[in-house]
Order: sequence, then C-alpha cells, then structure tokens
Amino acid sequence: MRIAIGSDHVGLELKPLIIDYLQELGHETEDFGPATPERTDYPIYGKKVAEVVAKGEFDKGILICGTGVGISIAANKVKGIRAVVCSEPYSASLSSAHNDTNILAFGARVIGSELAKMIVKAWLETEFDGDRHSKRIEMIAEIENQ
Repeated sequence: MRIAIGSDHVGLELKPLIIDYLQELGHETEDFGPATPERTDYPIYGKKVAEVVAKGEFDKGILICGTGVGISIAANKVKGIRAVVCSEPYSASLSSAHNDTNILAFGARVIGSELAKMIVKAWLETEFDGDRHSKRIEMIAEIENQ
C-alpha cells in the first residue's frame, strides 16, 4: 500500500517512528513534511496529504499534529477525504470497517509511539465492510457535493 504522511512541528518527532513502522509492515511511504522543527501550520500538511490521497496517487494518508483534530479538519475539507482522529485502536478499526476512512490522524501530545503503532495497525488491517455502510458513504458524498 502507498501511504502519504505529514505532520506539523508537534508531530515531527513521532512521524519518523510511524514511517519506519509502516515500512516494516511492507508499505511504501512518502513524507509530505515538514522536515524541520520550526513552528508551522498544520492546515498546510493536512491539505497536501489529503490532495494526493483524493487524487488516488496514494492509497491512504496519516497525519500527526498535537491532538490530531486540527490537521484532520483541514484534510476533511478536501473533496473525497474521510479523515478520522483516533486515540485508540477500536475506533480506528471501526472507522475503516464502517466509514471507509482514507486518512488517519492522531495527536503526538495525546498518544505515545507504541499506541500510535497499534492504532495504525488496526486501521490498516481492517477492511471496509461495504453492505449497509456503502449507502452511508454515498450519503456523505452527496452532502459533500451540495
């Protein structure tokens, strides 16, 4: 799987650990920044990752900021993105199964690296259930297109 990853300055320390973990799991990754610890604005990186996922250039995306909230809000403004903030694996798994989420976000100030890996693994290993959930994804797309 091809996974785009980005963060703001707060997520910079956690990001390489997640990249390494994704590569250990056999995924191809690309880091969309930032590369330095200077203060930056999370919407820049939320948008960058969301755009390449929405275009189909990457299968999924992962975003990291202080809480995961701001960067996921920015990503969700890009048409076709269903970003979710997760602080535990159960919600990550259900977001894949029920909501077919294509971007996972979490907070470097909220969770540690081992929990982040568990969340990533649960999110990536859970397939979309389809069935009754497909109708709901279509409803979300209709709202997005209004």
